[in-house]
Amino acid sequence: MGSSKFPKRYLIVFLTFICTSVCYIERVGFSIAYTAAADAVGINQTSKGVILSTFYYGYACSQVPGGWVAQKIGGRRVLLLSFVLWSLTCAFVPLDPTRPMILVIARLLVGVAQGFIFPSIHTVLAQWVPPHERSRSVSFTTSGMYLGAAMGMLMLPSLVKFRGPQSVFLAEAFLGAFWSLIWFTYATDPPRSDHRKATASGFGESLLPIRGSSKMKAENGVHSTKIPGIPWKRILISLPVWAIVVNNFTFHYALYVLMNWLPTYFELGLQLSLQEMGSSKMMPYFNMFIFSNIGGVIADHLVTKKILSITKTRKVLNTVGFMVASVALMALPLFRTSGGALFCSSVALGFLALGRAGFAVNHMDIAPRYAGIVMGVSNTAGTLAGIVGVDLTGRLLEAAKAAELDLTSPDSWRVVFLIPGVLCIFSSFVFLVLSTGERIFD
Repeated sequence: MGSSKFPKRYLIVFLTFICTSVCYIERVGFSIAYTAAADAVGINQTSKGVILSTFYYGYACSQVPGGWVAQKIGGRRVLLLSFVLWSLTCAFVPLDPTRPMILVIARLLVGVAQGFIFPSIHTVLAQWVPPHERSRSVSFTTSGMYLGAAMGMLMLPSLVKFRGPQSVFLAEAFLGAFWSLIWFTYATDPPRSDHRKATASGFGESLLPIRGSSKMKAENGVHSTKIPGIPWKRILISLPVWAIVVNNFTFHYALYVLMNWLPTYFELGLQLSLQEMGSSKMMPYFNMFIFSNIGGVIADHLVTKKILSITKTRKVLNTVGFMVASVALMALPLFRTSGGALFCSSVALGFLALGRAGFAVNHMDIAPRYAGIVMGVSNTAGTLAGIVGVDLTGRLLEAAKAAELDLTSPDSWRVVFLIPGVLCIFSSFVFLVLSTGERIFD
C-alpha cells in the first residue's frame, strides 16, 4: 500500500481532502457572488432561493448514478471527469442574475458533476484505507469541505468587492483545473495483489472493479468467480442504511441552510457587512474543520484501543454532535450581535461535523464494497435537504416580509433555525435505535 515512510494511501487521502476543499470553495463562492450580483439589481428573496437551490436538483440526480459508475469503472476516473466538467462550466458561464435560465442550466450542470464526487471519494477511500484508519481518514477528507467554506468566506467577499462577482467563477475554474491536473498525475488505484488480510478486512484490491468477463484467471490455475451483483433491494430496505440516510438529510439541511443564508443573515438580519467582518466570518466553517478531525481521531482511538465497539463509538459521537448542534441552532436568532451569532453558528456547525464521525463513516462499516453506492443513496437524501431547506428558507423570509416583519427582527428567522434544530433531535434518536457498526453487506 505504499512505502513505509509515506504510504500512498496518505497521499490519496490528502488529495481527496483538497478535492472537497475546492468543491466547497465553489459552493460558498457562488452563494457570495450571486447574492452580491442579485442584490445589486433588486432580485427578491424567493427568486434568490430558487437559483441557490437549483444546484441541488442536479446534485440529487447524480448521487446514486455516481456510486454505481464508481463501483463499475473506479472512483479515481469518475472523480477526475467530474472535476473537469464543473470547472469548465464555471469558466464559461456569465454571472448575470437578469438571465436566470442560463444560471439555472449552469447550476444544474455543476450540481450533476459534483454529485459524482462524494460517492467516488468513498469508493476510493474504501479501497485504500484499512478499517482502523477510516474514521480519521474520512473525517480529514470531509473536513476539507469546511476548510474550503472557511477560505471562501474569508477571501471571496473581497474578490467580489475589488474584481466583481464574475471573478469568483474564474478563480473557481482555475482551482478545479489545477486539482484535476494533480489528481491525474499522482492518483492511482491500490495495487492488484493477493492480500488476504485486506480482503478479510474489507479494503484494498479486493474492492477494485472486476474487469473483463465473469471469470478471473489466477497465475496458478483458473477458477471462476462471479462478479457480485449490487444488492439494491437489501440496501434500500436496510434499517442501518436508513439511519445513515436520515442523519445525512438532517446534517445537510442544517449545513446548506447556513451556508447559503448565513451571508444574508449577517447582511440583512444583523445589518453587518461581510467585508467589514474580516476573518471572523470564517469561524463557523473553520470550527467544522477542527471538530471534524477531532471526531475522527477520537473515534479511531476508541475503536483501536477497544474502549468502545464500532457500533457504540458511532452512536456516541453522532448523538453528542447532533444534540449540541440542536441547542445552538435554536438559540441562534436570540443573539443580536456578530459575536453571539458567530458563536452559535460555530458551535452548531462544529458539533454537526463531530457527528460525522458517527453516521458519515458508517457507510464503510456496514458496506465497504458498496460504500460509494450507499453514500450515493444517503447523499441523495442530503441533497434533497438542500433543495428543500434552501428554497424553503427563502419562502419563509418572504412570508415574514408579507406579514410585515422586518428581516432585522429575530421573529423573521426563528422558524428558519428551529426546523434544523428539531431535525437534529429526531435524527439522533433514529441513529441510536437503528444503526450498527457491523459489516452487513459482503
